[in-house]
Amino acid sequence: MSSSPSPKSTRAIPSQTLFRGLEIVDAVANGVTTLPAISEKTGINSSTAHRLASALVQIRYLKFEPRKGYSLGSKLIELGFLAYQQSNLPATARIHLEKLAVATQDTVHLAAFEDSEVAYLDKLPGQRSVEISSRIGGRKAVCSTGVGKALLLDKSEADWRALFAHDHPDQTGSEAEAQWLQLMRHYARAGYAFDLGEDTPLIRCVAVPVRDASARIVAAVSVSSAAQYMDSERMTSLIAVVRATADSISTELGWRGDQS
Repeated sequence: MSSSPSPKSTRAIPSQTLFRGLEIVDAVANGVTTLPAISEKTGINSSTAHRLASALVQIRYLKFEPRKGYSLGSKLIELGFLAYQQSNLPATARIHLEKLAVATQDTVHLAAFEDSEVAYLDKLPGQRSVEISSRIGGRKAVCSTGVGKALLLDKSEADWRALFAHDHPDQTGSEAEAQWLQLMRHYARAGYAFDLGEDTPLIRCVAVPVRDASARIVAAVSVSSAAQYMDSERMTSLIAVVRATADSISTELGWRGDQS
């Protein structure tokens, strides 16, 4: 009579499969895009790597595009956003946002990038009689908002073009796109972004990215107010103020400043 496999041996196979799948996700996260490279990086044979990668694509942990290869999938974006919420990013940032709101008397936002949009994590109304069309949990286009542009500062120009096309499908290759790209190049060099009325004509905004321990942009902080309170001189002066707040939050997330 054949003996039944032990409990230990029955658990080993699914555990090994899980770990191998996670190794593939890690490899893709580190820029490995082809199946041969994934196999070489992880030490998993090509047939097993293909089977696991295909399963990960099916459940949206990975994405596969011909000629581009593998990249992280939309499910990981969803999980990452939930992880930030569960890690209490808004709570970590709150005291810094409150100080900024008191210092400026204007509306303060904390936002993150999700599914090609801005997702608002927190909002502190200002002390002025100014209505800002945003809400916690709400979403807006990245290309027209200050926080949206700040969230994109580390992305490539190809990413910028794709996001502009997402927000303005009828303006691809237009003068408006060229002007927006020129602004983004400037903002990327300077480390901040403005909303000069692109989202709402009478509202102005100054935004700066928040970074985690790996120096990756994970959120953005902004100060928004009516144009009458935000002339060019004041907007320029607010850059350092908003940056100090964003840097304080980043430090709490493990960021250690410019390592260059």
